[in-house]
This record gives sequence, C-alpha cells and structure tokens, in this order.
Amino acid sequence: MIRVTRINSTPIILNCDLIEHLQMVPDTMITLTNGKHLLVEESVEEIVDRIVEFRRRILTTIECRGAAELVPLSSRK
Repeated sequence: MIRVTRINSTPIILNCDLIEHLQMVPDTMITLTNGKHLLVEESVEEIVDRIVEFRRRILTTIECRGAAELVPLSSRK
C-alpha cells in the first residue's frame, strides 16, 4: 500500500498491486487493473519510488522473521 494524493488534494492509500500502468498526461494518471483511472499530484518517479520502498519493507520484514514463520500453521508440527 502506498500513499498518493488525488488531484483535488484528497490523500488516499492505494494497493500498488492493482496498478497496471502510470503515465504523464500532463498530470500523473494511474490506470488500475480494473480499468479505473486516478489523477494524482505525485510524479511517476515519486510513485515508482514509493512502490519500490513498500516492496523493500516487505522483503526486509520477511528476511527478519525468517522462513520458519512463513510456513502455514496448519502444516507445523
């Protein structure tokens, strides 16, 4: 999840896994996998940086917890 600001200055939290593509038209337009479009204040570069940082935090959390915690409880003995 990343924070972005709609063109009307309303902040929203966006599931970045739903982003299909980004483009400048001249404002930044986010096209989602469901076909919806969002116009946001942030640049394409800012959004990409936020996605990279979000994914980096996830990977760091996984590495810190270790693979043992990733095994589903139903398969643990």
